Amino acid sequence: MRHALNTIYRLAGGLAASFIVAIVAIVFVQVCLNLADKIAAAFTGTGLGLTIPSYADFTGFFLAASTFLALAYALRAGGHIRVTLLLSRLPTRAQHGFEIAVVAIALAMSAFASWYIILLVYESFEYGDRSSGMVSVPLWLPQLPVAFGLIILTIALLDELVGLLRGRTASWDGKGENLLSE
Repeated sequence: MRHALNTIYRLAGGLAASFIVAIVAIVFVQVCLNLADKIAAAFTGTGLGLTIPSYADFTGFFLAASTFLALAYALRAGGHIRVTLLLSRLPTRAQHGFEIAVVAIALAMSAFASWYIILLVYESFEYGDRSSGMVSVPLWLPQLPVAFGLIILTIALLDELVGLLRGRTASWDGKGENLLSE
């Protein structure tokens, strides 16, 4: 089970990275097109009007996808910001109890958000909602990776809570198993 969960977290992290690469590629191509347009305008007095239709919309969709798909991977790898000033001053048992409480609260919040994003994706699909850009995209398509990211985060938080309740240290503290070390 551990291997399967870590594989899911890594796949989501890899997919998030691929969305970042896609953002870079789209922006790079659009910058090149803008440059070609400026050069043409300098030589001919008229620009070519080259553009990627709805490129800003697509990069926004890809940014949302990469952000949410990376959440579980970042959690397991210790990439989330944690305030440890108070935690470091507590005895070990109290630290463990505090981490259990915080992970339980985060799990509840993530499960709540997951449920409602699933409802949003379903509603967008059911009503045929579309983006308003030059290229009209069914909204459930860019919402789906956000939903998957939240669902995987919820699974990772549940995984973390079960581990903490069994007495293990948090995956992000460097003492226990680490997602990156496999």
